[in-house]
Amino acid sequence: MLELITLIKSIDFNWSLLETCAVFFSLAYVILAAKENIWCWAAAIISVSIYVYICYNAQLYAETGLQVFYFFMAVYGYFSWSNNNKPLQISEWKINTHLLIILAGSLTTFLLGFLFSTYTNAKMPIIDSLTTVFSIFATYMVVKKILSNWLYFIIIDAISIYLYFSRELHLTALLFLFYTFIAVIGFIKWNRILQKNE
Repeated sequence: MLELITLIKSIDFNWSLLETCAVFFSLAYVILAAKENIWCWAAAIISVSIYVYICYNAQLYAETGLQVFYFFMAVYGYFSWSNNNKPLQISEWKINTHLLIILAGSLTTFLLGFLFSTYTNAKMPIIDSLTTVFSIFATYMVVKKILSNWLYFIIIDAISIYLYFSRELHLTALLFLFYTFIAVIGFIKWNRILQKNE
């Protein structure tokens, strides 16, 4: 225990005001999404706009592209969730769909990782690509209110803790620790709603 405390004290935490704002709105997004609150998408637009700048400066190019994707998905998510004619209900996809996502995601991860490691000065290109590719699938699943998006995000968020911590984005690493716990809560909450609706 003493060794852990010494390790934490030795870390030079690099928390900027900009990163703090991005973290605040990111937390607001995921908490509101777990509650199925449409304002999660407004919080997402603010947080990803800031993270485009942060990730680019950290040389996490796949994550930068992911933030741009998140921006457009947040706009799409808002309009999708606000459709009063046919409101979305939580549902689940078949196992074959998930197997296809895992196969396509793995192949795309290695392709992007190879391209980033060969043609750019990207840091941690495989891990960066992995979190990016599967976040794209999982975000689309949030927009469509697919229950297992939370399972994908539990894994993605856990890996992202290491990714951001290694790039000295300590506050963002802490954010992803919270994301992991919130994703577990989100899965439990959405699963109860799905069971109730069935």
